[in-house]
Amino acid sequence: MNLKSLPTEEKPREKLIKNGSKNLTNSELLSIILRTGNKKEGVLELSNKLLKKYNLKSLSRLKTSSLKQQLGIGDAKACQILACFELGKRLAAFKEIKNPQIKTAQDAATLFLPEMSNLEKENFKGVYLDSRKKIIKQETIFIGSLNESIVHPREIFKIALEENAAAIILLHNHPSGDPSPSRLDIEVTQELINAGKLLGIPILDHIIIGSEKRYFSLREKGLI
Repeated sequence: MNLKSLPTEEKPREKLIKNGSKNLTNSELLSIILRTGNKKEGVLELSNKLLKKYNLKSLSRLKTSSLKQQLGIGDAKACQILACFELGKRLAAFKEIKNPQIKTAQDAATLFLPEMSNLEKENFKGVYLDSRKKIIKQETIFIGSLNESIVHPREIFKIALEENAAAIILLHNHPSGDPSPSRLDIEVTQELINAGKLLGIPILDHIIIGSEKRYFSLREKGLI
């Protein structure tokens, strides 16, 4: 349907002004971001086409080159789409408290699920805490599949010593969406716990992030 042929009150931008953004469909919201279509399709048609081919999660993971090639749009529109998703991710991960306190695995999951649940590759993160369990630093230690040759205790504890951290929480994501730990996840965690004992900097937990708000705490499940 051509946008110009719609009654004024049915056009997405006018509907948003009158009724609020919550009352628009995903396609209507996307059409507002894009503003215009491409050479072959109007903006509503293009929006519908995008959302039939991709759900919101898969759409948010596309690169600008894929959007341009598959959908016949230029740099500007591709960047508009991806910038919108990135803002959404940052809003979900936004912390009003500068140094939040982590008392439970749920606290850590609430903070880091929005950031880590949609990552395409495994990210291994160290969260460094003070004596009151407030975050003083967070750092992505490496990106890639977990194995002994990559996870070096010195990389993790070097930061802890520099920041005078009292404790560490480890996190990494499973791009498959299943947060269940592998045998290697458990073994690597135990090696890091042993290293922490020697340095007097305990590993409080290792939390694996999955999709759809799922996570697995090795501490809660009695695996460490």
